[in-house]
Amino acid sequence: MIVRIREAEWLLLTFTLPTKRASQRVEIWRKLQRFGTVPLGNSGYLLPNNPSNEERFQWLATSIRKYGGDASVVHVESIDNLSRPQLVGRFAEARTKEYQELIRELHVFSSTRVEGKGEGRLNRLRNRFQEIVEVDFFNSPLQKRVEELLEKAAMLRERKLNAPNSKINPEDYRDRVWVTRPRPGVDRCASAWLIRNFIDGKARFTFAPEDRVPAGVVPFDMFHAEGFGHRGDDCTFETLEKLFHVRDPKVALIGQMIHDADLLDDRFGRNEAYGVDEILKGWARQRIPDDRLLERGMELIDALYSAQKQGVPNKRRKPRIRLTNW
Repeated sequence: MIVRIREAEWLLLTFTLPTKRASQRVEIWRKLQRFGTVPLGNSGYLLPNNPSNEERFQWLATSIRKYGGDASVVHVESIDNLSRPQLVGRFAEARTKEYQELIRELHVFSSTRVEGKGEGRLNRLRNRFQEIVEVDFFNSPLQKRVEELLEKAAMLRERKLNAPNSKINPEDYRDRVWVTRPRPGVDRCASAWLIRNFIDGKARFTFAPEDRVPAGVVPFDMFHAEGFGHRGDDCTFETLEKLFHVRDPKVALIGQMIHDADLLDDRFGRNEAYGVDEILKGWARQRIPDDRLLERGMELIDALYSAQKQGVPNKRRKPRIRLTNW
């Protein structure tokens, strides 16, 4: 007869601490956060079962006992009211929140001025990424995204450090081919509209991956050594608006709308372009070709521009966009 012993899939740490141990309680909680645990109500804290996690829990249990508390590390095969997919989902949700916070920080960093402690700040972001990866037990798809953003942030910083301090000559950007990434979103569509209407009336647009940008074109909203993208706290639209000295008040309003929809920081309190962004995402899911998607997006921005009154104050209001049959 062959007997197969099923290995426990999970580790559960249960503990109590004296109420007077407030500072130690905070210390334990922070370590549980750093270890990537998931709380199970009042039952304890859960981790996938592997030697590293068991060592961490055993070490933590020893610390709790030294503080006068009780602690147990339990090997758990299953939990009756939570399936394995549900438990994995809890870990995935926790890592998603951490990756999203890191993505927001990288967006802010990506074009901030490099003076001061830029390298130290980037290193801290790298270290934070490694901390999350270490407890990303089920390989979140956002892990690859953050890794790419870190590489691009380093490249952008190097580009800014070595960039010549020269002004833009608008004549150098007349009758040019402008390139951006495939599947344009709200910032790229709005930037293309700005280019066509205020920078290069004969602009032609094409699409290319980051690593295959053709020679002689002008990249925009790309992580590329030559071109225009996010700078400081600005989205690409705002970068173009400032560098080419576009002084139209209605363009400034559009810039605020695009900023809030693209960076999701609610800096200007404008929500008009959120709807445009969702429409573009819907068209993208319908597999509309990139050139047609860009054209439609530019038409939406043009309508949004026409809807603005000259010198409209910065007030939150709902967008009024009328769609026609295409």
